[in-house]
Amino acid sequence: MSKVIAIANQKGGVGKTTTAINLAASLAAADLRVLLVDLDPQGNTTSGLGFAKNQVHPSVYELLTGEASAEQAIHSTQVDSLWLLPANRNLIGATVELLEEERREFRIREALQPLQSDYHVILIDCPPSLGILTLNALVAAHSLLVPIQCEYFALEGLSDLMGTIRRVQSSFNPGLEIEGVFLTMFDERLNLSNQIQETVSGHLGDHLLKTIIPRNVRLAEAPSFGKPILLYDPRSRGANSYLALARELLDRLAPPTQSVQPATSTL
Repeated sequence: MSKVIAIANQKGGVGKTTTAINLAASLAAADLRVLLVDLDPQGNTTSGLGFAKNQVHPSVYELLTGEASAEQAIHSTQVDSLWLLPANRNLIGATVELLEEERREFRIREALQPLQSDYHVILIDCPPSLGILTLNALVAAHSLLVPIQCEYFALEGLSDLMGTIRRVQSSFNPGLEIEGVFLTMFDERLNLSNQIQETVSGHLGDHLLKTIIPRNVRLAEAPSFGKPILLYDPRSRGANSYLALARELLDRLAPPTQSVQPATSTL
């Protein structure tokens, strides 16, 4: 069985998509088979891996509406051992259509279950909201990874997210755990960044990961070229930071199963 990790924070601009792309690539570089699920209608994870998001079909939308299976919607990427379930703006329609469906909270979980013998890690990039798509991700996930931008307002929504996690645990997914919270866009020259680090550490304790993602120009440039930072500039601080995050997560995870099966026929 693979580990399913949702990357979520209801505040936008905190580094969810950057993390999804570059953590997935870094885990793949560690010889793990990784599936990245883009669950954000903006489709930035999809375009950040070099796909024209409005031209790639089938996508997560067809998966949620039952028009395609997960195996049909999976696409190989330019990174060895990394595959993508892409998204585009059609996914906005799913947020409305699912509201009338039975077991709407379980669509992603049920779609991913047949795939869990094919991958070591499945990462889900969530939209910047706590709607039905994020709820699907939290119900499907074994654990949650939370990026926090180093600014004051980024801390305000953290308690709301924790409240949502407790409700999901009590109603849909009692096994959901917090994999870790980590700081992004850290600038050591700013007192505010250091203050936020101290504040978050005081509130979260062991949930706060040691790895800190710095502000890095090369990291910001990479998505416009449709590449993870490991392909765009592997010697940059951004690349090193996501490799460090992958190593820290691997230390927390159980050793990956050796029973991963060959790729499905569409990979």
